[in-house]
Amino acid sequence: MATDTQRGVLFDVDGTLVDTTYLHTVCWWEALRQADRPVPMATVHRAIGMGADKLLDHLLGPERDRAADGRLRDAHDSLYGEYWERLTPLPRAADLLRACAARGLRVVLATSAAAHEVGALRRALDADDAITTVTCAADAEQSKPAPDILVAALEQSGLDAARVVFVGDSVWDVAAAGKLDIPCVGLTCGGTSRGELAGAGAVAVYDDPAALLESLASSPLAASP
Repeated sequence: MATDTQRGVLFDVDGTLVDTTYLHTVCWWEALRQADRPVPMATVHRAIGMGADKLLDHLLGPERDRAADGRLRDAHDSLYGEYWERLTPLPRAADLLRACAARGLRVVLATSAAAHEVGALRRALDADDAITTVTCAADAEQSKPAPDILVAALEQSGLDAARVVFVGDSVWDVAAAGKLDIPCVGLTCGGTSRGELAGAGAVAVYDDPAALLESLASSPLAASP
């Protein structure tokens, strides 16, 4: 049970801890191509980090015929599922989680991945010994950039927003954290630049989990909120 003084760190997973951003990009691109709704891959990449509903709004417009949304999601999921056994953690991701836990931080995976994807992500990370709480898409009514998944992560872990830091790789992560006044540390390993993350409001930016781990003692994760 967390206490009022318990500190924690919330981690996005896709593109932050596991190298999936470009897999999702390719799978959405192909799903849209198959549906005769082609979107340039670079444009798709910029939307990764949103939930499927908001991603499709962003790519196809909110006034689109939504009747095909379910088929598009199913096509993406089927394509992405082909990669599950090959998912790869980003450099030293598991070491970072364990180092945070060793510092007394409650480690929470605040992911909005679908429940059936979370198991594959956790297997790729292989760090369950350091993780106390894991969310999934079903825990949030609205997807990022809405903060619902972070609210769920706080509620499930017993942590207070004033005592946590969020680590993510997209501007949508930074926006979600900002709505709760949670400082967000950005990682560029999901393909979003240092300037974009800092411009969105990230309090610090690192290349990847390994770089954050290397600087952990001087990072916002080590500060006492």
